[in-house]
Amino acid sequence: MEGRPLDDAILVEEARNGNIHAYENLVERYSEVAYRTAYLVAGSAADAQDAAQEAFIRAYRALPRFRAGAPFRPWLLQIVVNQAKNRLRAVGRREHLSLRLVEGLRLGDAAPSPERALEAQEERLALLHAVNELREEDRLVINCRYFLELSSEETAQTLGWPEGTVKSRLNRALGRLRERMGKRFADA
Repeated sequence: MEGRPLDDAILVEEARNGNIHAYENLVERYSEVAYRTAYLVAGSAADAQDAAQEAFIRAYRALPRFRAGAPFRPWLLQIVVNQAKNRLRAVGRREHLSLRLVEGLRLGDAAPSPERALEAQEERLALLHAVNELREEDRLVINCRYFLELSSEETAQTLGWPEGTVKSRLNRALGRLRERMGKRFADA
C-alpha cells in the first residue's frame, strides 16, 4: 500500500494528536474545493481566498470537537460556506455570483462548429444569469449539487440542512430555474 494517500480519518486523527504535517495534507487535499466553494458564495477571488484560508484556520482550531468517523470534507465545506457568508455580511456586499463553467472536451469528442460553440456559450451565460437571479438558498443548493458536484448527503452537511430539506429545496430551486430559463427563451 506504499504510495497510497492516507484516509481522511487517519489524517484528522493524526492532526488532532498534534501532527501538523497531517493537517497540511488535508489542506493540500481540499484547498481547491474550499476555494471554489468560497468563490461560489462570496463571488470574488479575493474574498474567496480569504474565506478559505480563515476556514482552514478555524477548522484546525475546531479539530478537538470534530466527531470521529464523520466525513471531513462536508464538515470543512460547511465552515468554508459560513466564512464566505460572514465575509459578505462584514463587507456589506450582495454581488451576484460570477460563476464560470468550463466546457472541457472529452477525449474523442469532435470540436464543435463555431456556430455551435457560440450557441453553447450563449446558453451557459443565460443559465448563469438565471442562477444569479435566484434567491441565495436556491443558488447555494444548486451550486453545491451541480457546480461542486457534492452528493445530497455532502450538500446537507455542507449547508447544515437535513438531507430531505436539500432534496426539497433543490427540487424547488430547479423548478424556479426552469421557469426563469423558459421566460428568457420565450422573450428571445
